[in-house]
Amino acid sequence: MISECEIENLELVYKKPKTLTETPMHYCPGCGHGVINKVLMEVIDELNIQDKVVGAAPVGCSVFEYRYMDIDMIESPHGRASAVATGVKRVNPDLYVFSYQGDGDLAAIGTSETIHTVNRGENILMLFINNAIYGMTGGQMAPTTLIGQKTSTSPYGRTVKNSGFPINMTELISKLDGAYFVTRQAVHKPNGVRKLKKAIQKSFEHQKENKGTCFIEVISNCPAGWGMTPIKSNEWLEENLIKMYPLGDIKVPK
Repeated sequence: MISECEIENLELVYKKPKTLTETPMHYCPGCGHGVINKVLMEVIDELNIQDKVVGAAPVGCSVFEYRYMDIDMIESPHGRASAVATGVKRVNPDLYVFSYQGDGDLAAIGTSETIHTVNRGENILMLFINNAIYGMTGGQMAPTTLIGQKTSTSPYGRTVKNSGFPINMTELISKLDGAYFVTRQAVHKPNGVRKLKKAIQKSFEHQKENKGTCFIEVISNCPAGWGMTPIKSNEWLEENLIKMYPLGDIKVPK
């Protein structure tokens, strides 16, 4: 047992960011979105930019983020978050602006907005959460779904004949001249969470330089959509998703 005296002498090293509200999150147990939300708010706290940042979230698992993040947020149509973020940044160039989008949103419904936002080199951060399915709407197959992966709309597994190959969105983005910093991280392990935090911090700092779009893909699990326990989903993520979508920096400033 720890005595009261010992408790008083303990240093608090892990706490909730002040920009994360007390509202209970709607995410399924074990989902990576909650971790990503916390890390994002930690960076905003540490950079002291709470009153200088605006986020754009579309339809999907991120739809209620404005309840959890004590910052200015704009709800955008499905797939259009990067277009909304572009408008905010152009009108308010001194603000820090980000979009927060899932794979079904960014890589399917919003493919056009994604490509052209980066091709123009819009000075925003795009956070791309990839769990290889449409998470919120029933676990349907997404552009990032792996070959053979079973979903609610590919119950026998995705096939190339019927659905084509998985789209490696981040690799495509890195080829565009407007992309300034492009990286892929994950949140299934503590070290991955730390790397993601550094990537988000770098991306906000790059906005001061007005060099182009920062794009961070985050590989995340979806226990409910995959029909797995949180532990099993993290194992499946490492054994399958990361093999298809390797982690690390893809394009860094010269």
